[in-house]
Amino acid sequence: MNHSQIWRAIDALAARRGLSASGLARAAGLDPTTFNRSKRQAPDGKARWPSTESLTRALAAAESNWDEFAALLEGRTGGGRAIPIVGMARAGADGFFDENGFPVGADETVRFPDLGEDRVYALEIAGDSMEPMYRAGDVVIVQPGAAVRRGDRVVVRTRAGEVMAKVLGRKNDQTIELLSLNPTHKPREVPTPDVEWIARILWASQ
Repeated sequence: MNHSQIWRAIDALAARRGLSASGLARAAGLDPTTFNRSKRQAPDGKARWPSTESLTRALAAAESNWDEFAALLEGRTGGGRAIPIVGMARAGADGFFDENGFPVGADETVRFPDLGEDRVYALEIAGDSMEPMYRAGDVVIVQPGAAVRRGDRVVVRTRAGEVMAKVLGRKNDQTIELLSLNPTHKPREVPTPDVEWIARILWASQ
């Protein structure tokens, strides 16, 4: 058992509950940054290890136990798989997605905990409209074709080629309301016919 195995297991534990590392920390009643990547090393480069208490609280929040965590450490479950990764700028290119919103031109992959969904891909966030939840450079796992409802965090592509991460607001036959977490960005209303697809965000890497 080493430092990187511990943190990979925490990421996999969060993913099994559909949470980011910071989401798992919040669910456990911990500081939201407890499990973030920035906390995994000290400023001098020395490895930081999570405390037994924080792990115990995370396991309780994830409705898991030490036996399951040991399995994650050994890679027996939740070991991850390679999925396509796309940058937002490239995601706006014509012909990059199939009719269901899945990338067909991605030649790079990234390994993430297996969420049990076959058609998922990773998207690197750009811009600041979803801060503080998602920051530029964060990677989200997206599931095209999944049912979405008001309040879901989603990625939207317009027929003009604009790709954005938003919170889904009101949706009807005429317009789709897209909300930002950053209060400096006003809500947008996009005509429904102008939206090519909406994909649900399943998980985020912090």
